Amino acid sequence: MVKSSEKNDLVTKFTVFALWMAMGVFVVYPLVRLLGVTFWVDGHFTFENLKPFLDNWYDRRAIVNSIVLATAVGLTGTIIGFIFAFAVTRLSMPAWLKFAISAVTLLPLISPPFTSSIALTLSLGPNGILLQFFGLDNFNFYGFWGTYISETLTYFPIAFMTLTTILLRIDPNLEDAAYSLGSSPFNVFRTVTFPLAAPGLANAFLLVFSCSLADFATPQVLGGHSFPVLPTQAYLQITGMYDFKGGAALSFLLIIPALIVYGLQNFWVSRRSFVTVTGKAGGRSSIKGPGPLITAVVLGTVTFISAFVLYLYSIILIGSLIKVWGVDNSLTFENYHYVFTFGSKAIKDTLIIACVGTPIGGLLAVLIGYVTKWLKVKGHKTLETISLLNYTLPGTVVGIAYIIAFNDKPIVLTGTVYILIAAYVFRYSSAGIRNVIASLTQIDPSIEEASTSLGSSSAYTFWKITVPLVLPAVMAGMKYLFIHSMTAISATIFLVSVHWSLITTRILECMTELQFAQACAFSIVLIIIVFIASGVMSLIAKTVCPVGNSTGGLR
Repeated sequence: MVKSSEKNDLVTKFTVFALWMAMGVFVVYPLVRLLGVTFWVDGHFTFENLKPFLDNWYDRRAIVNSIVLATAVGLTGTIIGFIFAFAVTRLSMPAWLKFAISAVTLLPLISPPFTSSIALTLSLGPNGILLQFFGLDNFNFYGFWGTYISETLTYFPIAFMTLTTILLRIDPNLEDAAYSLGSSPFNVFRTVTFPLAAPGLANAFLLVFSCSLADFATPQVLGGHSFPVLPTQAYLQITGMYDFKGGAALSFLLIIPALIVYGLQNFWVSRRSFVTVTGKAGGRSSIKGPGPLITAVVLGTVTFISAFVLYLYSIILIGSLIKVWGVDNSLTFENYHYVFTFGSKAIKDTLIIACVGTPIGGLLAVLIGYVTKWLKVKGHKTLETISLLNYTLPGTVVGIAYIIAFNDKPIVLTGTVYILIAAYVFRYSSAGIRNVIASLTQIDPSIEEASTSLGSSSAYTFWKITVPLVLPAVMAGMKYLFIHSMTAISATIFLVSVHWSLITTRILECMTELQFAQACAFSIVLIIIVFIASGVMSLIAKTVCPVGNSTGGLR
């Protein structure tokens, strides 16, 4: 137990006060302003702002479309993610092949969320290469199916990462016991592996569902007027009609299905027991294959989807090197010249925002983890919940809440770089916070007690003892924050201005103006920047933390 004198010293009090102020200003205050604009009219509580959208058939259709699309993407993405995770954890294959499969799933994670929609448009849109190859002239790719395919390919890696961890923690001895009793590979999968993976499946579905529900860019590019969804309707309500009350009302409607799915997921998982790690000693057997039929199905699915993902990114690369797709396919570097001239400001601004926000997010993760898990100050559970709130909300909701909260007094940040940095830091530092909390859980408090008993201050102990122990987890969280600061758009599409631009918004502009070649070039440049930066951060992490690796990892 940490000494009470340490909890009450001046540095600790100031740190706790600063964290509460930061959470209050950048998490609670925007959400309260959003709810206030939605439900508070002429000094009293009312539902009047919601009625016009609930009465309008087009907006009701957007609500239904959002739920149907998110459910379809959540189910399909979770199934594909499970198949990929099953392949790398349960099939006997060379290490290099497992690495290659994992590398393919990494591509959508370090790309803008609508990169696949660019390649799919070039393949299945007007004059698409696949349509020409198969002679399909009247195929309409836009609407539900185009959005569904694009989002599924974009977000299934999230399910893959979640489920890989779950499957690795299932003791193979449990499956071996079923095999020894004469069960077939399919029955072992149905009665042992699949049920024990249920918590991971529920969590993966929730994550993919939430990502699809909040996705703004893909429906904007591929959905069009024939397939409206809530994020695009909220965007048009604010940017097209300058109706902040309407945008707030639509964003509130976006929260409801996310909370319902979150509640159902917790209710379902909490009713059953899924314990597989008991701490009891015992030999751990090697993983046996699931049988030739399941192996063939899994490998066939993984091969097909991996090949299709590689094909899409090849299309992006090729598209960036030709003049006009389907019209003039001659090779050129003019698109990259365009990126590094007319798009140089967006590249510079995005790098500045990511490089400034990443260390701030890392520091925030350490402080919140330290205060809530180690010091356990009064209200630490509430502080931890609030610190993760922006991540649990759809990105579109966070962006609209920020534009409403910081567009007028008492705090005016719109049009500045500070609102962009704050949006990224307080939304995507959640991975670092969770990683730090997980790391601190594994550390014996007596290590810090020894330092304080020798007369060290809490600040010195924190800097010399705590920070080095949780640094691997912090680096993993900072890497996650940097990647999303470079590639995210849903939360910040409302916050960009003529003074500060982002690469993702430039790609979206090129797509809406049918400048596919320039959009491809922007995407390739962004992927290369993120890939190099991720490699540098991983190298720094290995250099600074040569022993051990990140706790938790990217989630």
